Amino acid sequence: MSLEIRITHNPLQCGGKPCIRNMRIRVSDILQMLGEGISSEEILQDFPDLELQDIHACLLYAARLANFERLAA
Repeated sequence: MSLEIRITHNPLQCGGKPCIRNMRIRVSDILQMLGEGISSEEILQDFPDLELQDIHACLLYAARLANFERLAA
């Protein structure tokens, strides 16, 4: 499974926020935990349905959002 398809959007789930593989685990929650210094191993222990590739997909998703270019008029 490629990293890109691990991030899903469903307007009827979690307020339409991006989630991991249609689960109710939001990308923002994983990113926040990583930002707070929680290790990937700890996250995987706390969320047994997650896979390491899901965490990588969250990081890739955030990197792509941060690289969004705007054109100035």
